[in-house]
Amino acid sequence: NKIYFNLKIYANLFKHKLTKKIKMRLELEKKPKGVKLIAGFPGFGLIGTITTEFLIEHLKAVQIGKIKIDELPPIVAVHQGQVIEPVGIFYSKKYNLVILHALTSISGIEWALQNEICKLQEELKVKELITIEGIGSQNTENINVYYISNKKVDKKLNLNPLKEGIILGVSGALLLRNCTNLLALFVETHSTLPDSRGAAKMIEVLDKYLGLKVDYKPLLEKAVKFEAKIKDLMAKKEKASSSQEKKELTYLG
Repeated sequence: NKIYFNLKIYANLFKHKLTKKIKMRLELEKKPKGVKLIAGFPGFGLIGTITTEFLIEHLKAVQIGKIKIDELPPIVAVHQGQVIEPVGIFYSKKYNLVILHALTSISGIEWALQNEICKLQEELKVKELITIEGIGSQNTENINVYYISNKKVDKKLNLNPLKEGIILGVSGALLLRNCTNLLALFVETHSTLPDSRGAAKMIEVLDKYLGLKVDYKPLLEKAVKFEAKIKDLMAKKEKASSSQEKKELTYLG
């Protein structure tokens, strides 16, 4: 594929330069072996972040490590009195599943982060790496999930192979590196806003694939409430912007 070939050349030209600039280190308190690893990062529809956060909560996964990134701004999220790491590593003993959860933007640090994920694979003897992303679509009815993999995928999952498209971010870096036992999943999302419906579809697929017995319906319920809230906030923001413009015009003349 000519597009893929050109992208690979372009990415490889900048791989060393980008990786060299970033100070990043993997820290693990526990090292379970032979795990499956799910990695999700902020992206289109925030699919990766919402999905991994939902899994961590519902599987009662505990934090076993983190990836420290010195270049990130010192901004911390706090949830239920606990500081949330920008890039945290969680473990579900019941399913022998490790979840890599990111709350921060990874733009510009993709190659360095890909290197740390590879180190994590080696440290934990990862059997399979599953990356999850959102992919732009105008489809709002039947949400589809696509995949790229270097291994066979069960037809019962009803997934569509991704035939055409441009893949950015860590998933793109991992695919270019040709990681073994990699399954990259992409769910359709029509919004740049957090898409809980798309995340619920991703949860449904992961549930079938890994046998997690997770109820994804709460995400659908949350989606309805969230979208109503977003519409209200956007309306208020538009009103506030309009009011500010009027004040500026008055001030200027």
